[in-house]
Amino acid sequence: MSVRSWSYPVLALLVLVSGGFAASTAQAEGNAAQGKLLGYTCLGCHGVDNYRNAYPNYSVPKLVGQHPEYLVIALNAYKSGERSHGTMHAQASSYSDQDMLDLSLYLAGEPVKSAAGAKPAVTPPAAVATCSACHGTDGVGIVNIYPTLAGQHADYIEQALNDYRAGRRRNAVMGAFAAALKPADIKAVALYFSQQKPALQTLARPTSRYSAAK
Repeated sequence: MSVRSWSYPVLALLVLVSGGFAASTAQAEGNAAQGKLLGYTCLGCHGVDNYRNAYPNYSVPKLVGQHPEYLVIALNAYKSGERSHGTMHAQASSYSDQDMLDLSLYLAGEPVKSAAGAKPAVTPPAAVATCSACHGTDGVGIVNIYPTLAGQHADYIEQALNDYRAGRRRNAVMGAFAAALKPADIKAVALYFSQQKPALQTLARPTSRYSAAK
């Protein structure tokens, strides 16, 4: 696909994240084995099925199948304060750039890929037309710096969109998109993407630090 054929939202978001585009080399430069050692503490939340964040209360996101390049961008956003979350800020602030590459490769595993020719599990609500420019109709990010949403917890997607609306996540493009959505649209979009397959999964949690190191 040529650059000329990309829609304006795609190009706009590419410009916004270009400063962190070095993350696109995550798979080439990261070390998943080292990331597994670093990621043990992450599993206290991300390695538990249906674990929930408190205050506000919402599901902790699934990470297996996500683009590792996107996870690097997300960790940097928590580290810089572009995303507001005390625990994630403290955790991300302890990581070097290399740590983030390693950790993201481990947490993501094998990224979810679009099923060629597959139809959406349910009819997309009208608001999905805007989202699909970056996240695809099936919820699989069209390039590796865009998050995959397929199978993600609906309440997590809803929380993220509301955070963009409120400025707790600072991103000019996503903030503008989220601001244009009505509360009912946000719920419909979140539910739709949560139902798509192939889907993100929760990382299996080792029984001990020793087993995580194996």
